[in-house]
Amino acid sequence: MHPVHLAVLMTSHDHRARTLSALRALEEQRGLPVWTTLGVHLVDTGSTDGTPEAVRLRHPAVEVMSVGADVSRNQALRIASRNSRSGGGGGGPLGGTPGGPSHAWTHQLWLDDAVELFPDALATLLRTSEAAGSDAVVVGAVRNAYGDTVYSGRRGRSLTLVEPGAHRPERCDTYDGRVVLVPRAVYDVVGDPDKVFRHRMGDYDHGRRARRAGVAAFVAPGHAGECVGRPAAPGSREPGIGVREALRRVTSVRELPPRQWWVYCLRHTWPWAPYLMVSPYARTAARATVGRLRG
Repeated sequence: MHPVHLAVLMTSHDHRARTLSALRALEEQRGLPVWTTLGVHLVDTGSTDGTPEAVRLRHPAVEVMSVGADVSRNQALRIASRNSRSGGGGGGPLGGTPGGPSHAWTHQLWLDDAVELFPDALATLLRTSEAAGSDAVVVGAVRNAYGDTVYSGRRGRSLTLVEPGAHRPERCDTYDGRVVLVPRAVYDVVGDPDKVFRHRMGDYDHGRRARRAGVAAFVAPGHAGECVGRPAAPGSREPGIGVREALRRVTSVRELPPRQWWVYCLRHTWPWAPYLMVSPYARTAARATVGRLRG
């Protein structure tokens, strides 16, 4: 294996404990080749709980940039990527110089701050990448506390979740952006997630664009980590809510905002785009109506 210089891209917002846990798990990775270096680039979007200060204190090698709370997760990831390109990307232990040295990174790793990597996760991702080649994306599947896969690669127009294999990689069409290894050669072709998407769908769009450019994507064997932290706020599937509230939630920026969903459908699902555009909203309204009638 050639020298690997990882630029780890992270975002945070008022999740101090879980961000520190994610960084600690990253620091405790084992089984990496001796020539592997790390540079972590964290963009914090207006935290008021002391997240940036705590990260600087406990992990001084992490490059921390604070931006406004109006900056979306997707845009923050793009900023972290820009920082990694301007400041190198390797670095070694998380106790050295912020941002790493000036040599260019060979891979970017998208890492959600809600994911605690298992100790051998990076080694598995890198082995899978070495086998797949420098023109392939490698996705790390993430499970919840009960052992269920909650984030992974996706297949088909319906974005079916891909279960990771026990011993071999599984092909996927696109991916959730929680743990994603992007080699430099892929980045040079596909670039960053598109700024038109604010929270969701930017990772799905990235995977679709990669596939269109001839880039393969694989889910690495096993689970890369576990999702930690407080549970997500109730969404449009919450039982008992009315149709108006269900539609308000499903069209919010946290789920499927119509303009961004239409861009995704138009790019990647034609000629079924008009049908797929309205179908999640129709299903949401129908589900809420039936739930109210049964309740």
